[in-house]
Amino acid sequence: MNKLTAKFRESNISIPSLALKIFLIWFIVTFLIFPNVNLLLNVFIKDGQFSTDAITKVMKSTRAIKSLKNSFILAVASIVTVNISGILVVLFTEYFDIKGSKLLSLGFMTTLIYGGVVLVTGYKFVYGETGIVTTILCNLYPGMDRQWFVGFWAVLFIMTFSGTSNHMMFLTNAIRGLDYHTIEAARNMGASQMTILFKIVLPTMSPTIFAITILTFLAALSTMSGPLIVGGPDFQTINPMIKVFAGMQGSREIAALLAIILGLATSILLLIMQRVEKRGNYISVSKTKARLVKQKIENPIMNVAAHIVAYTMFVIYMLPIINVLVFSFTDGLTIKTGMITADSFTLENYAKLFRSATAYKPYLVSVVYSLLAATAVAVIGVAVARIVTKGKKKLDKLFEPAILIPWLLPSTMIALGLMMTYDVPRLLLGTKVLIATPVIMLLAYIIIKIPFSYRMIRAAFIGLDANMEEAAKVMGAKPFYTIRKVILPIIMPVVLSVVVLNFNSLLAEYDLSVFLYHPSFQPLGIVIKSATDETATVDAQAMSFVYTVVLMVISTIALWLGRYGGIKQIKNMIMKSKKGVNGR
Repeated sequence: MNKLTAKFRESNISIPSLALKIFLIWFIVTFLIFPNVNLLLNVFIKDGQFSTDAITKVMKSTRAIKSLKNSFILAVASIVTVNISGILVVLFTEYFDIKGSKLLSLGFMTTLIYGGVVLVTGYKFVYGETGIVTTILCNLYPGMDRQWFVGFWAVLFIMTFSGTSNHMMFLTNAIRGLDYHTIEAARNMGASQMTILFKIVLPTMSPTIFAITILTFLAALSTMSGPLIVGGPDFQTINPMIKVFAGMQGSREIAALLAIILGLATSILLLIMQRVEKRGNYISVSKTKARLVKQKIENPIMNVAAHIVAYTMFVIYMLPIINVLVFSFTDGLTIKTGMITADSFTLENYAKLFRSATAYKPYLVSVVYSLLAATAVAVIGVAVARIVTKGKKKLDKLFEPAILIPWLLPSTMIALGLMMTYDVPRLLLGTKVLIATPVIMLLAYIIIKIPFSYRMIRAAFIGLDANMEEAAKVMGAKPFYTIRKVILPIIMPVVLSVVVLNFNSLLAEYDLSVFLYHPSFQPLGIVIKSATDETATVDAQAMSFVYTVVLMVISTIALWLGRYGGIKQIKNMIMKSKKGVNGR
């Protein structure tokens, strides 16, 4: 053993590093590559021969073809409506001088603190059969159908106002980076406000808008919650159909092929986005940039119209949140009828959350899943980023494309690959299922968050000062000690941000969970979706409101910690308190 260790030392091979690489290779092959290859084999290989039976089945399935058409129709329509609403919210808060823009910004940013099944549920409880908007409209028009918020237009409406998160994050930064000198020069040359907007401002931001357009198309193409909850029987898209077909043993091939089609569309669009981004080169010609000054709309009619549109959108964004918040404090009768009176309010729903095991169990399940997955992803991200950025061998660079495989795949394809490869209910019996199924779902959570986490952590590694590590090496520090005592403390804010953001986004995850969850361990996403079903009890609906409120509080804290410098502020406060104590 000592001779073997000596040989490793002579060849400059670190045993811990080698063990880590072996583990990562096993993880990548076992959970990133093999399940997807197995999915392809299950679809196209029958009795050892290539078969196109799955394609024939899809072509003969009216529901499958219709779901494909619906998905692409929704995706194309969403590009138009989401971009219009997204660009408007950014212009209203960052470019034009709109009164109360800070308040508007808070309303428009609500999509960052809740999304997916939680957000769609909120919209259904506003515009659904007993929703406040439906109740008001039915009072005005007694003959109106209470189930009007169903189908394509309902799904598109939700997509339009829920799909602007990327605009708020990325387009806001782009517009803040505009050079005001350019706008002033155009104005001095006689250009009107509309000319400046459409000929200078928007074209300058076109790379960002294009990237967001691709992401919007992909989000609409693979949406699950909207069509499932408000699509109704006449408007179902690919992912809900994949869920239906995956639940039927004889139709799993159709589900798998639909997932593959979705995966191909995702991969092609992401590759197009990367190529266009590399070609684009939009920079300011000024040596020094002037900070953007908000533009007052000169035309009084247009100014009034802009304010009306801005505050109408604000109301649309805020209604679901206000509705959920108010009804979380009401009794069952109020929730059932939608009629609020002075006697409607109670704290019973929140009390139940803390004293009933049935009520708080979904929270515990989601918190455990999310925390374990977020932590594991951060560890894997650090390990791979370290190997890729510091590895001297060519093979080390291959870890990057391998770890980014999930970036090219929709969540349903990842779920189906794991389900068809490690089909726990069929492969295991008895209590083993209780252990294995949650493990597979935890792995699915880790897989879908790997690309985002790796890219964030890799950027932190690239920004490190190489001299610090070199100095530690000169002083005789071992690699593991250097990572633990020198590198990790520097990149820890980024790592913690990744953990917080992943934890936040996984708390109410539904798209993966619906395929892989164990009935004894239902996460929040599943429970909240169940509350929207027609058979749901009033108690279930009441608890879904409470779950949503608590989730929004957690998400707001997580967003502050991970994106708006909360971790740094807390660290500074701790440092100041320590200095104060030492000063005494």
